[in-house]
Amino acid sequence: MTKEECFYLGNIVGKFSFKGEVLVKLDTDEPETYTEMESVFIEYNENLVPFFIERSSLHKSTLLRVKFEDIDTEDDAEDMVGAQLYLPLSLLPELPEDKFYFHEIIGFDVLDAEHGNIGKIVSVNDSTAQALFEIEKEGKQILIPMNDEFIQKVDKKNKTIRVVTPEGLIDLYLG
Repeated sequence: MTKEECFYLGNIVGKFSFKGEVLVKLDTDEPETYTEMESVFIEYNENLVPFFIERSSLHKSTLLRVKFEDIDTEDDAEDMVGAQLYLPLSLLPELPEDKFYFHEIIGFDVLDAEHGNIGKIVSVNDSTAQALFEIEKEGKQILIPMNDEFIQKVDKKNKTIRVVTPEGLIDLYLG
């Protein structure tokens, strides 16, 4: 299993007990969705290694308390702190038609109400305060905030996203 075939679930932020339990900070709005997992992939030396889960439960509503098989001591748990967890893309819950996961829209054409096809989404930058579509057109990069007010329609079947951008935004990049 490679990282490209998986989605980032969260990371281990601390150990919980002397019996090897750890606390996982999940990267989701619905942590309760992930309390029944049987296994996860943990990044170790740039490889994804499967770990089986004995039990897990929500801890203080936002953290997942996890006991992995064969992690039985505080020292074993300590070695896992900071590790990132992944799950196969096939386990992502299905979203309504107008919602999307970032990885799903790579390669979609972006159709602006005024400028027509302004290019393809090459990635999503979510390291800023507001996530941005990174769009490429003829070697130029266009950045559009992923704002519900700008997004008119997501058409997964035809791999397009219709947007209405503020006046002058596209001209900044193409003008």
